[in-house]
Amino acid sequence: MLSKLRKLIGTRAFYAMVIAVVVPIIVQNAITNFVNLLDNLMVGRIGTDQMSGVAIANQLIFVFNLTIFGAISGAGIFTAQYHGAGNTDGVRASHRYKVYICAMVLVIACVLFLTMGRQLVSLYLTDTSDPVRVQNTLNYAMEYLHVMLLGLAPFAIAQSYSSTLRETGETAMPMYAGIIAVAVNLVFNYLLIFGKFGFPCLGVKGAAYATVLSRYVELIFIVVYSHTHTRKHPFAKNLYRVLSIPRAVVVEITRTGTPLLVNELLWSMGMATLNQIYTLRGLDVVAASNISSTVYNLFSVAFMAMGTASSIIVGQSLGASKPETARTDAGKLTAFAVMISLGVGIVLYGFAALIPLLYNTTASVQTLATQLIRVTCCMMPFVAISHCSYFIMRSGGKTIITFLFDCVFTWAVNIPVAYLLAHFTGLHVVLVFLCVQALEIPKCIVGATLIHKGVWIQNLVSDL
Repeated sequence: MLSKLRKLIGTRAFYAMVIAVVVPIIVQNAITNFVNLLDNLMVGRIGTDQMSGVAIANQLIFVFNLTIFGAISGAGIFTAQYHGAGNTDGVRASHRYKVYICAMVLVIACVLFLTMGRQLVSLYLTDTSDPVRVQNTLNYAMEYLHVMLLGLAPFAIAQSYSSTLRETGETAMPMYAGIIAVAVNLVFNYLLIFGKFGFPCLGVKGAAYATVLSRYVELIFIVVYSHTHTRKHPFAKNLYRVLSIPRAVVVEITRTGTPLLVNELLWSMGMATLNQIYTLRGLDVVAASNISSTVYNLFSVAFMAMGTASSIIVGQSLGASKPETARTDAGKLTAFAVMISLGVGIVLYGFAALIPLLYNTTASVQTLATQLIRVTCCMMPFVAISHCSYFIMRSGGKTIITFLFDCVFTWAVNIPVAYLLAHFTGLHVVLVFLCVQALEIPKCIVGATLIHKGVWIQNLVSDL
């Protein structure tokens, strides 16, 4: 038993390497989520309806963001392995694939939001006890959503560049780009939401304009950097001189990546559906859930970033034909993520009752938010295991398994359980939320078993 536990502990050099990869990702995500929290607080200072409207619109934006993540993830598997194999042309081809697939997702999303945005927002407004509040929330959500459409394109392109840089070993510059972007977002949130220093007071529209502006700043920074540092990042040299992608690469990335794209699309839709089910308990749930998820996203960045780091580290080992190194590193990375999540969960549980007090909302919303935060704290170690399992399996191209593990589990287990409890029982929403979150336990057991068996170990680029 002790010998097995020792295998999960790395050397000082191993942790130094992991920290070098993961810290820039943590810093970028932490700053982004901290600004999202401040953004949330600023909108929350205007009123609960405004906060709820922005939260609902962001549920739809969340689906788009995760779909973009899924679209570039399939190609990202090949980018990491091509880089591990020293194949720069392969990195270029996989990056161009990312740009093309993001453009396709962007067009579909814009058409959908423009034609069906109001109907999608209305799905979350099931509480008919206060029609005035419902209408106000709908109007605020649509104001926010229409402005946010302007920021979808720069977000998609910036993510494709950031992912390629990370997968080729450059995690610092995406972090710097993110820091600059969130600084712009924070400053203009304050100026445009409240109308300070002569700027117009735009409320929720101001929050959206600030976010859009920050995304263009991030895009410009990261694209200019990539194409002016081609010695360090040779993939960017003559990147678009040839616009075509070798047929064999397209076929392999599409075959491997399509399940990832569909997975992220359906999983994000599943999360949005779960939140819609919870709103059957009233509009207060929308506000409380928004507070809880924003706080959770901020505090979970450390162990969630371990998933991205796992895919990079393990993927490069697989591409370099070092399967045993990939296997042992996978266990150490997962164990490290669990230890981090335990520490974070304990700290957040202690402060859970204080954070909702920062919001200008009702006492019932603050109490509900505290309870939801504490439930998520208890589940953090299990989420860490399943999260790392997903990324490790993905690094070896086992995207069908990850599709079953992530998306199918959400739609076949989580959503039916939530639906049955919400519609056919009188359970309080916190108990419903707890039951659904507890389903992460069997999921993480399955994930850990698959990682231990090594079914994911595969070099995808040796024949390409």
